[in-house]
Amino acid sequence: MYRQGDVLIVPVPGTAQETPSAIAAEIARLEPAARDGRGRMVLALGESTGHAHAVVGKGALYRGRTELAPMHLHLPQGGRVVHEEHAAFALPPGWYRVIRQREYEPGSVRIVAD
Repeated sequence: MYRQGDVLIVPVPGTAQETPSAIAAEIARLEPAARDGRGRMVLALGESTGHAHAVVGKGALYRGRTELAPMHLHLPQGGRVVHEEHAAFALPPGWYRVIRQREYEPGSVRIVAD
C-alpha cells in the first residue's frame, strides 16, 4: 500500500498488462479520466491550495461514478506520484485501487477537503 496525504493507493493482484478479474467488471463500465494541462492523472485536487496528488507516467486513471467511489489506476510501465508539498515516490507497473480519505459528519460521509 502507498499513501500520500489523503490518498491511499492499493495494489490490485494481477499482472501489469492484464485487467485483474477483481476489477474487470468495474473498469468495463468506465472511461479513462482526462489528464490535466500538465499531462498528469490527477487523483485529488486541493480545493484551498490548487495543489494536486497526481501520477506521471503512461497508463490510465478510471474514475468511479460518484466522488466516494474508488478510482482505478493502470500503470503498465510504472509511474510516479507527485504533489507540490509531499515527497514524490515511484509505483511499480500494475493495477491500483485509489481511495480518498473520508470524514463523517452526522447524516453524511464526504471526501476530506485538502
